[in-house]
Amino acid sequence: MALIRCVDVSIGYEGQTVVRDLDFSICAGDYLCIVGENGSGKSTLVKSLLGLKNVEKGRIIYGDGLKKNEIGYLPQQTDTQKDFPASVYEVVLSGRLNSRGIRPFYTSADKRAAEEKLELLGIRDLAKQCYRDLSGGQKQRALLARALCATKTMLLLDEPVTGLDPIVTAEFYQLIRRINRESGIAVVMVSHDIESAVEDASHILHLQEKMLFFGTAEEYGKSRIGRTPRLRCGKIRRA
Repeated sequence: MALIRCVDVSIGYEGQTVVRDLDFSICAGDYLCIVGENGSGKSTLVKSLLGLKNVEKGRIIYGDGLKKNEIGYLPQQTDTQKDFPASVYEVVLSGRLNSRGIRPFYTSADKRAAEEKLELLGIRDLAKQCYRDLSGGQKQRALLARALCATKTMLLLDEPVTGLDPIVTAEFYQLIRRINRESGIAVVMVSHDIESAVEDASHILHLQEKMLFFGTAEEYGKSRIGRTPRLRCGKIRRA
């Protein structure tokens, strides 16, 4: 059974339908890239998958025991988030908040999970540093570690490489790919970089007011929509 299944889903923003008639599934171990132009509904869809935004029509069905509060989420960064006055360890540990329930304190298991994710992301030596003093790439690794603390099943990443230089971007893509392949965690990533998406992802969802394409990355590369002018980092690039 799929982790998430969208059935005839339409979603909107501020009273206006953004994207309609979505039918697709996300299964364990998938790496789905959601692509499309600005305003095509990518980020709004992510919020709906998280249960942060109601759908206008249709149903989002959660399966295989997945709960909405057990999805790891790395949102687009805001200026407020960039200046968050906490240590890297505290930021990563906060990913355990949803699983803490009514317990007033973090458990030893919570702390162990945070330490494991710091090690996995290669930032254990930064644990005591203030988050706002980190570089852009280090901040994204800390936030990814936080998201991983919240889940064993699925990560939702909303344009996680925005503002990063090409070298750091390539390293971040490689890191996501390794997590997906080695841990089996399903990855759903909103991206403007269609070429990298096709290279790394198992599946592509292309939006533009409706679902232009959903299928494997290989099928996408051979499709009409996959062969037309592509977006790369928000700009049109010829295939």
